[in-house]
Amino acid sequence: MVATAKAVVCLSFWLIVCQVQGAYITQDMNKTIQNLLKHYTIEPWKIFNGTPVFSKDPLAGKMEAKRVFMGGVLETYEKLFGLMLKQLPTPSPQTAGINEHPVQVAAGEDVRTDLNVILHKVQELKKHHYHEQEKLLHNLNALKHIKMDDHDVQSKALLELPWMYEEASSLYNIKMERRRRRRQTLRVKTRRVKPRPSG
Repeated sequence: MVATAKAVVCLSFWLIVCQVQGAYITQDMNKTIQNLLKHYTIEPWKIFNGTPVFSKDPLAGKMEAKRVFMGGVLETYEKLFGLMLKQLPTPSPQTAGINEHPVQVAAGEDVRTDLNVILHKVQELKKHHYHEQEKLLHNLNALKHIKMDDHDVQSKALLELPWMYEEASSLYNIKMERRRRRRQTLRVKTRRVKPRPSG
């Protein structure tokens, strides 16, 4: 009895926390997510078990890294929602009335509609704000599929190394040079702003 009461309190708290009212989450989107959570239920102890699906650690890094990570997160959501849509039952018109309760069929279609709405939102955000990150992720993914045991690949990779090594080194030096210039600019600004002694 006590465990059930705790579970209900935890679940209620979680549903309140999930209702994000940010500048970008509209009321309609929030309502759609809440509707989907009624279908995709989870035990409260699993919610607070300390293992989120997406780690927030990469978001503590620099802006370029954050954007690449968020591009990957959006791509993962797109695949996840696509899979969830495929997993939904698709009753045929003949069997819908015989084997399944009409209310269940309607509820399944509501879930499908809501999932499509959320999927579209994710795709729009990715398309308009994370296009470069998406290309970068595809290029990074292609590196995993290089046939490292292939003799021709090994030979070509050796031939390409001087250019790649030079490029990697220069990118690092450009970064350090920008940092140095920023520090210099700050020093110059602070010298100019120093208050004059009152006489």
